[in-house]
Amino acid sequence: MKRLVFLVEEPSIAEVLDIILPRFLPEDVAHQVVPHQGKNDLEKSIPRKLLGWKEPEVYFIVVRDNDGSDCKALKAKLTAICDKSGRSDTVVRIVCQELEAWYLGDLAAVAVAYQKPTLVHLQQKQAYRNPDRMTSPSQRMHELVPEFAKIAGAQAIAPHMNLISNCSRSFQVFMDGVKRLAFEPLDKKVQPASVQTTLSFPGVEAVDSD
Repeated sequence: MKRLVFLVEEPSIAEVLDIILPRFLPEDVAHQVVPHQGKNDLEKSIPRKLLGWKEPEVYFIVVRDNDGSDCKALKAKLTAICDKSGRSDTVVRIVCQELEAWYLGDLAAVAVAYQKPTLVHLQQKQAYRNPDRMTSPSQRMHELVPEFAKIAGAQAIAPHMNLISNCSRSFQVFMDGVKRLAFEPLDKKVQPASVQTTLSFPGVEAVDSD
């Protein structure tokens, strides 16, 4: 059985993925999410996991917040680590700028999770049509939902997230990468992490898949 192993930066995104992945992955594709304690822990762990994981039919997805870095440079750095570890088929995905941008790209889910129906109308405002461009999505989340907390928020919001129409470009690119890995036949070569693709989604500026 094909297995997708997600190496992620922190427990909150692990909570989100454990909720949304079973909603669209095929029954014959298993998944495992491995959380880390921040960026440094993740980057140190990648070579160990990629070199040491001997189970056949395993594919890796690395997920890290951008946090104001140069997105392309960060992706190139992580891709190089994966290539050096002998797994050039690893998919690297950067969350711009923070996980909270994925929530702000789906304010209907936030509104249901926190029983704040007026939040839905904010999605039409320019800032929320492209939340990846916000400097600090986490701060904006706290402004909209003062009671928001990372783990509890992930558990509350993720069940209601729309996996198709999220306004966060980085969420859409993440979903595209996972679906390609999940549905790619095992006898075909999976697209390497270093290859850039350009995709277009309604209401979101088309940019490289970083």
